[in-house]
Amino acid sequence: MAAEHLPFPRTYLFVPGTRPERFDKALASGADTIVLDLEDAVASDDKATARSTVAAWLAGAMPADLSRIVVRINDAHSSWFADDLAALADVRGVGVLLPKAESAGQIVEAQAALPEAAILALIESARGVAEVNRIAAAGARRLVFGTLDFALDLDMDISTDASGLDYAASRIAIASRVAGLPAPVAGVTPQLEDEARLLSDLADARRLGYGAKLCIHPRQVQPIHAALRPAAEALEWARRVLAADAASPGAARLDGRMVDRPVVLQAQRTLALARN
Repeated sequence: MAAEHLPFPRTYLFVPGTRPERFDKALASGADTIVLDLEDAVASDDKATARSTVAAWLAGAMPADLSRIVVRINDAHSSWFADDLAALADVRGVGVLLPKAESAGQIVEAQAALPEAAILALIESARGVAEVNRIAAAGARRLVFGTLDFALDLDMDISTDASGLDYAASRIAIASRVAGLPAPVAGVTPQLEDEARLLSDLADARRLGYGAKLCIHPRQVQPIHAALRPAAEALEWARRVLAADAASPGAARLDGRMVDRPVVLQAQRTLALARN
């Protein structure tokens, strides 16, 4: 089943660019967005093949599907960067995930080559975190935290305790908010068979202001969607808030509490999440 239309994706499912037989299956997985990967999932000798495979498939994709597709290209310092951009020049509606984003100039360069593409910036190094405010303000449509590469950059062991990521994660979330971007995307959970770890990682990310998560297997998609849906009690509260505000705009009370604008906005956000 295709995902419903959403204002901002909650899940981004990676698919290796060398596996075209999985592209349609990924679209049918229920993931909000699929990420056709030309970078980490593709060996150096297979880069050209993956690029041409992805470009050919995109050329025949339906317009409605294109809006749910992002291509992770190779980073701006790689020898494949220019060719990746050129391969996407004639594709309309596809987003681009720029890995190892470390400067505003990289966003500007990618946007200049693909003026109609939404550029998502993958922050996965200390330098990227240090420059994240400039990156967010340079035209990136959403920030994504590449936790595994960031941990590698800082020689950080996050296998059992990922709290060392909190500072960088918070920097990315705050930069997103300041730039008026949607809540950022949390990194992958590599433990494919461990749903408890997946949901724990998601809860940690939500605590820091994240609103979506990268996925590396279709089985991770639905648990994330379910966890992000508001509980029945929260939905009932939201409906009561909006009803009280409609009955007495700007001066409503509910359960002995003033219903001011932030409360109304929170109620609206809760109901919007329930429709996803």
